[in-house]
Amino acid sequence: MLRRLPLVFALVAAPALALAQDDGDWSAGRAPANLDGVGRITVQAGYRLTSNGTLYDAWYGAKGPGNGLERAPESSGGPFGVASFAYAVSDLVEVGIDLFGTAQNLRLSEPGADGTVSRKVSTVSYGALLGLRFQGVLDIGPQGLVPFAGVLTGPTVVSSTREGSSLKENVTQAWVGSLGATLRLSAEWGITAEYRLMFLRGPVESPDAAKWPGPFSFSHGGSGFGLGVTYTFPPNPSRPMASF
Repeated sequence: MLRRLPLVFALVAAPALALAQDDGDWSAGRAPANLDGVGRITVQAGYRLTSNGTLYDAWYGAKGPGNGLERAPESSGGPFGVASFAYAVSDLVEVGIDLFGTAQNLRLSEPGADGTVSRKVSTVSYGALLGLRFQGVLDIGPQGLVPFAGVLTGPTVVSSTREGSSLKENVTQAWVGSLGATLRLSAEWGITAEYRLMFLRGPVESPDAAKWPGPFSFSHGGSGFGLGVTYTFPPNPSRPMASF
């Protein structure tokens, strides 16, 4: 019986060895040069630089509640997070869904019973973006560098809450331009850096709609710089099942 064990082991291992040979670079621990059929998950965190000059000009303008008042300090932006789920339909084109969220605190001056009041305005937005990215592979780094560029759009919930007031919320469409690269450290793992240019606006409640009807809106777009990790799934080509 013991003399037959090598033969039994060889029969059992043959299909696995055949599959490993078919997998090519992945079985050898090398990331493929052809991206067709490759899937990935990327998780990033970063900071968004946003100018709200349009909001401040309207708020402190002749028809705004802050007319004649000293401007409150402006916020430069806020943090954001993104989770990307993507699949390469060809060597050069990838389709994906980005789930994102971002927040920012603003301050706006308005007249109060005892003079000027500076109120905090908490803003939040989150949504799901569907998009296309164009990508390739450069022979740079341990396993290659994958630069990409794309456009994404999708439904987004954007809201603001003035200190002492109720939530004001809107559902709109965000647009994002994406430019970045993934440095592949192994066949599965990589480090991703991305620049995102977003166009997105949300409503701000007026302290008195009868006196200052507005509308007033803030920006949650601007330039975002993110850094994160990417896990890559090997392609799964159709092939006949190995048999004994």
